[in-house]
Amino acid sequence: MKLQNQNAVLYQPEGKDALKALSETTDLCIGAHQDDIEIEAFGVISACLKSGGKRRFSGVTVTDGAGSPRAGEYADCSDEDMKKIRIKEQNAAAKIGGYAAMIQLGYSSSAVKKGGEDIVKEIAGIIEAASPETLYTHNLADKHDTHVAVALRVLEAVMSLPKDKRPKRVVCLEGWRDLDWLGDSEKAVFDSSDEKLALKILGVYKSQIAGGKRYDLASVGRRRANATFFASHDVDEAESLCFGFDVTDELYGGKSPEEIIRGAIERFEKDVISRVSRFS
Repeated sequence: MKLQNQNAVLYQPEGKDALKALSETTDLCIGAHQDDIEIEAFGVISACLKSGGKRRFSGVTVTDGAGSPRAGEYADCSDEDMKKIRIKEQNAAAKIGGYAAMIQLGYSSSAVKKGGEDIVKEIAGIIEAASPETLYTHNLADKHDTHVAVALRVLEAVMSLPKDKRPKRVVCLEGWRDLDWLGDSEKAVFDSSDEKLALKILGVYKSQIAGGKRYDLASVGRRRANATFFASHDVDEAESLCFGFDVTDELYGGKSPEEIIRGAIERFEKDVISRVSRFS
């Protein structure tokens, strides 16, 4: 595997060879921006940390973070300054999270949106090198354009691999749009109750928190809401939950991303209309 972008950054928290450590990965998350992984895949990160080495988490951040909002002490930072700051923040999060490896590809958002064979091949190479049991990326119903573009590049990369090189499971995680609307039987559910760790790992993103985006508090709040509102007639089994949409069967069955998410939305519509009709 060779990274094409000269701006790519490889990091291994224990000082080992990052590409070699990548091969230890059981759970790989590919996100758009620095902090996306820690917001969306925290339940997975936590589970890997608590597995006693049986599971290892690695992350890939595709874009360079140049367009992030900034205020306060970061108000006068240039795009180049923000790139450097956010690289350091992402690596700090990877160290706290005990990642096997952290790769930052350094592409612009516009390049990812345009797509192209080079980016897809690079992502495919990383997936093949990591050989994870489960691959995570953004929710196809996300409202952030770059998130959706990254998810599409990731799914395209997965399908470009030989069948025996593909992850056993592919899960899309909630980010800029949550997945509480998804049918309960379709939800992939991850316990994210270790809020002390959650706040610690997101606390490294000072450029975002000071820049007016309290992702730390918002993420914890949403996860608590997920746990409380998950089952109306059952006692909560966890204090905090992250939701995902397992697209493995539909993706490997030949459905396009558009068909996969359209089907989920149609099932949601049918469920809502059916419930209203029963009591009207």
